[in-house]
Amino acid sequence: MKITRLETFIVPPRWCFLKIETDEGIVGWGEPVVEGRAHTVAAAVEELSDYLIGKDPLLIEDHWQVMYRAGFYRGGPITMSAIAGVDQALWDIKGKHHGVPVHALLGGQVRDRIKVYSWIGGDRPSDVANNARAVVERGFKAVKMNGSEELQIIDTFDKVQGVINNVAAVREAVGPNIGIGVDFHGRVHKPMAKVLAKELDPYKLLFIEEPVLSENAEALRDIVNQTSTPIALGERLYSRWDFKHILSGGYVDIIQPDASHAGGITECRKIASMAEAYDVALALHCPLGPIALATCLQIDAVSYNAFIQEQSLGIHYNQGNDLLDYIRNPEVFRYEDGFVSIPQGPGLGIEVNEEKVREMAKIGHRWRNPVWRHEDGSVAEW
Repeated sequence: MKITRLETFIVPPRWCFLKIETDEGIVGWGEPVVEGRAHTVAAAVEELSDYLIGKDPLLIEDHWQVMYRAGFYRGGPITMSAIAGVDQALWDIKGKHHGVPVHALLGGQVRDRIKVYSWIGGDRPSDVANNARAVVERGFKAVKMNGSEELQIIDTFDKVQGVINNVAAVREAVGPNIGIGVDFHGRVHKPMAKVLAKELDPYKLLFIEEPVLSENAEALRDIVNQTSTPIALGERLYSRWDFKHILSGGYVDIIQPDASHAGGITECRKIASMAEAYDVALALHCPLGPIALATCLQIDAVSYNAFIQEQSLGIHYNQGNDLLDYIRNPEVFRYEDGFVSIPQGPGLGIEVNEEKVREMAKIGHRWRNPVWRHEDGSVAEW
């Protein structure tokens, strides 16, 4: 079997899909994207096609090593996201070729389902509380919320109080047994992160995510000493080499690689195993589309330390097109009692609606991050 074609599709709300075709008629799908840089990643995939066309799609590990090592310059969000999408599609092809789900090729599943969480938003405590209550009523056992808006490196306590008010409102709305993740989104610098982590301790959070940016990971030593809340980080790390110092330094309790950014199934499986050796939990990052989610669930199925999965159903980014709109078998993502089932179909276990993909690719998107500024005019982390 030989690879004959790679084709990318820029589809709303902010995704990029990849179709890999073979001379035996088996096709695989991947989701290579960096939010806000979808066209750049698509161009990187096109460059990788020079090597891939004509190759045996079943030799996944060798192709991964060539894509990573043979370009001389390696790593980073664009290259690793392009490799990730290709890797996902190759595993999809391999699973379909053998007639089994990807997790069966990775040693077999260790779980039948995994807990999921849903994003909540709102500008005022009452809004956030009502949104959290609605999500729990839909069956979710965990929610995640943005911790703050922009914060200066040193800021005033009223900003801290605003975060506390929102989290307190959610805890009161959902009760003591619903998990609450608070995402600082890298918006907070070390001095304020220390304050926030300590002030949020009474609310018994599931985790605090990205209390500081990944490049400032050494600051986590001080933050960890201010809180008993588990610390999570990793959506902006792209390989096992990026995670190596995070794990060896004991900086985090939970890692959050993104299977569409961190080299796909091949690499995220290795990252998960590295984390298991350090007794660190896995919570794959995935505010993306259905191919990315199906990919994550294959990794969750075989990773003992996986405990919860992000998913984008109803997330605020998905305006006009949502998670299930691009697949023919939406029932594969069966949500029940706060869990989602592990797909059992061949490959990634989803049937992509190619007609819908092609129709929406004519519309495309130019999604960009918002640009925030502080009161003094300087740019703020988003």
